[in-house]
Amino acid sequence: MVIDRKITAMILSALFFVVCSRLAGPDVFAASASPALLKAKQEAESKGYVFYTSRDEIISRAKKEGKVRALTGAGLELSLPPTTEAFKKKYPFIDLQAQYVGGTDASQRFLLEVKAGAAKDWDIARAATDAYGEWLPHLWKVDLLGMAEHGVLNIPLQMIDPKNRNVVALASRFSVVVYNKNLVSPGQVPKSWEDMLKPQYKGKKFSADIHPTEVAGLVPGWGLEKTLDYARKIAAQEPIWFRASAARPLTALGAGEIPILLFGANYGSAVRAQRKDPLGVIQFTVLEPVPVRITVEEAILATSKNPHAALLWLEFMASPEAQSLIDQHEPLVASVHSKGSAVEQALKGKKLSVVSWEDHERSQQWIGKLTAAYGFPRAEMK
Repeated sequence: MVIDRKITAMILSALFFVVCSRLAGPDVFAASASPALLKAKQEAESKGYVFYTSRDEIISRAKKEGKVRALTGAGLELSLPPTTEAFKKKYPFIDLQAQYVGGTDASQRFLLEVKAGAAKDWDIARAATDAYGEWLPHLWKVDLLGMAEHGVLNIPLQMIDPKNRNVVALASRFSVVVYNKNLVSPGQVPKSWEDMLKPQYKGKKFSADIHPTEVAGLVPGWGLEKTLDYARKIAAQEPIWFRASAARPLTALGAGEIPILLFGANYGSAVRAQRKDPLGVIQFTVLEPVPVRITVEEAILATSKNPHAALLWLEFMASPEAQSLIDQHEPLVASVHSKGSAVEQALKGKKLSVVSWEDHERSQQWIGKLTAAYGFPRAEMK
């Protein structure tokens, strides 16, 4: 009888604690936070950011929301089904709907919808590099960096914009030079970027993207003036210009229609093309400095109805589990800041030219100037 009374008292005490905790609300979580966490919260809030001191609080709020709607961009299309499935297993109480929206045009259309207040059903969007500064006023000011620094969220710090603090880059790309080994002898394979300026490559001997995003990746390593001069000289070589994805020129290269694809192919697309090449003629080389850029910038919209569930989605996509799935299914575009990713391994020991977070807003200006240096070419290959 005495034992039964003790057990009953313990149960009632536990129930009383749960009820009081729920009645008290978020303050319960804040009350148990360390002085360092509370200081970080105060500093974040003084700058207009939302800051949570407890991951349990985020999960509690996410459970009440019960769903999240996310858009993602180029680079995560093939990995979206497996990452979505894995997220639902981890958080079965969240109804996730994730959708791929690819291409610059589609991204621009969605940005216009956001600006017009017509995208209120979405929680997460990609803050595309080409319009990064335009996206920032429309994003929820939540201090992802601060919470990651204090272990509230498990996101590698380098993945988060250190200036704006509320955007995560989930992937990386670096440029490679792809060539057909039957058309380019070992001695002709370029050893440097300047090799492509030789007379032997003039007159439709290689293909290049009219949108100079990859060329802009050389600016951090070379400086803007040298890169602009290089772009002018590339245009004088009279390449076969294309726009959109590298799929068409890679197919043409594999078929022997062009010998070299200079700008427009990244490591992941080159490896995918190799895997689909039955003749084994598609090869690539990595030139230094290697132009590397972070990409697939994701953030929570200021109009989000499910911001806490969205926080869990961003955290999950930056996790080793999701990054491994990205490498497996895309493949090879997971973040260079994700330890053990294919990109991190491939770039070890190489001289890099990294378009960092600090370069994001400036890169839009670089691309405009490089397009002018190209002479505003039109695509010949679609």
